[in-house]
Amino acid sequence: MLKIGVLVSGGGTNLQALIDAEKNGMIKSGTIVTVVSNKPDVYALERAKKAGIDAHVITRKECGSKEAFDQALCAYMQEKGVDIVVLAGFLAILGENFLSVYKNKIINVHPSLIPSFCGDGFYGLKVHQAALDYGVKVTGATVHFVNEITDGGKIILQKAVSIQDGDTPESLQKRVMEEAEWKILPQAVELVCSGKVK
Repeated sequence: MLKIGVLVSGGGTNLQALIDAEKNGMIKSGTIVTVVSNKPDVYALERAKKAGIDAHVITRKECGSKEAFDQALCAYMQEKGVDIVVLAGFLAILGENFLSVYKNKIINVHPSLIPSFCGDGFYGLKVHQAALDYGVKVTGATVHFVNEITDGGKIILQKAVSIQDGDTPESLQKRVMEEAEWKILPQAVELVCSGKVK
């Protein structure tokens, strides 16, 4: 049973999908041992506490620098014995130290079909706005390994979602989460924890 650490920055809907998937047995090769936010007072921390999972806050401000933040985050994950790190709406870039310690052990969910609408600056509603501006008919979500290139790691799973007439960035974001992100993120976590994807 691998130990999973989840990094969050907001409401924690993807975290909730992981908690539910562990509860219902979809994730059976790993267990969430800690949830860490880089922002205090986000609802994701409440979700963790309600599920009886250790919830912790580490901010860049309290660490003083990007490097110190990266080291504190990495040290905390190691202290908790974390094997696999899952980014679930984590809006901070991980540094070299973290990436080298957890090489090929960090996964992220991105709200588009990579390589479309990804990379630096593409997060949250900006991704969905870009898809609508471009006029694509299909978007979706991608779960991938994290490396030093933003959204550049090996793809684990993807799921397509149709764009509908009258979609707004908000309506599209909601549908991509419900139809794609919340399904493929738990599946990918189980694949990685069970060793079926390396």
